[in-house]
Amino acid sequence: MLADRRTVFIETYGCQMNVSDSELMLGTLAAVGYEAVDSPDGADVILVNTCAIRENAEQRVIGRVGELKRSMKPGSIVGITGCMAQRLGPRILDQARHVSLVIGPDGYRALPELIARAQRGQRVTATDFDLEEHYEDFQPRRFDKVKAWIPVQRGCDYKCTYCIVPYTRGPERSRQLDDVVREARGIVEAGMTEVVLLGQTVNSYTDGTHDFADLLRALGRVDGLRRIRFTSPHPNDFTDRVIAAMAETPTVCEHVHLPMQSGSSATLKRMLRRYSREAYLAVVNRLRAAMPGLGLTTDIIVGFPGETDADFEETLSACRAVGFDDAFTFQFSMREGTPATRLPPELAVPADVVQDRYDRLVATIRGMARAKNLSLLGQRRELLIEKVARDGELLQGRSRDFKTVLVAADAAAVGGYLDVELTGTTGSTFTGTPVAPARPERQPLPLAG
Repeated sequence: MLADRRTVFIETYGCQMNVSDSELMLGTLAAVGYEAVDSPDGADVILVNTCAIRENAEQRVIGRVGELKRSMKPGSIVGITGCMAQRLGPRILDQARHVSLVIGPDGYRALPELIARAQRGQRVTATDFDLEEHYEDFQPRRFDKVKAWIPVQRGCDYKCTYCIVPYTRGPERSRQLDDVVREARGIVEAGMTEVVLLGQTVNSYTDGTHDFADLLRALGRVDGLRRIRFTSPHPNDFTDRVIAAMAETPTVCEHVHLPMQSGSSATLKRMLRRYSREAYLAVVNRLRAAMPGLGLTTDIIVGFPGETDADFEETLSACRAVGFDDAFTFQFSMREGTPATRLPPELAVPADVVQDRYDRLVATIRGMARAKNLSLLGQRRELLIEKVARDGELLQGRSRDFKTVLVAADAAAVGGYLDVELTGTTGSTFTGTPVAPARPERQPLPLAG
């Protein structure tokens, strides 16, 4: 082992945007000679890339950093990056004296320099917003060798009352379409065939000339790209142009993660979601009319201040009306710095009521998903094989409509495609049997002349 070998360990919490940011950080450090390691033990630099959506996530990070301190070698430095770093800034340095770096999502360009300063004994904070920063010239070091995350938009302008993201990621801004297409071509050249476009409200993308519909169509013409996904969209930004581009671009997968948050118009208004129950259901109908067989997943919060029994029943009935394939469910958590903190205290929902509603919501979602999945047995799906399953024997793949399927196949199939028949389900995941491929129903778009 070389004496001057410099190593870095990055631990990531939170959403796919954080995963992508960790790839950016690792790429920029690799470019100046750092080698990634799989364990914090003995690493010269330890970076904890954080989420700020929920308070308990931040507390876990503080606890985790304490654990890391006990296993650090002399001379190592620890940094906290990401949304929690942006939200708390220098306060982290006061809470955790062994932390040397606090860097927000717009500060990664200076990461090598900031680390060098920390290694000289300085304690550094970099949490200014940079509305021009998209890291276009960075070469990410990707963790996943099967699909690639592409950030196309950063920040958010919606400012929902419960959400900290606008205050940790800043206002909305989008990358240039040509740069996104260039990155997608590079991903294909690296051997990957699926991209996931990332943005806080990804379908509100605009580079000043092109909108999200233009971006989907442009990526649909990238030779060798077989699948396009995106997350997370906002219901208000599914224009007719965007829905048409989705339906008419064969590489766009038949799945949308469409956050609902509540099925009650009154609750949605207090959340400042800017749509009603009826408007959300209308978007669902427009999407399904354009893309039959579309898989739909969602996010739902229970116990938002002022939520009544009737409001919660409306959420349950909206779930039944949509028939979601799955949902990420959350109990409301008050975040310092969000507009929700200014709601009258008497609107708070008792903890035992929130727990009861949460349990009922989870049971409803699981019941619907199980019934739907049972109805799909015998159908065929094209899988992108993503990895070896946890049991070490089967492979795990994902269908275009976002179903997780386990299949018996050689490990060499990872990264490739298999057509399978759905032969069993646990209620959430499937088992499948390989079959001969069927002729694709959606034909590729012609190349632009």
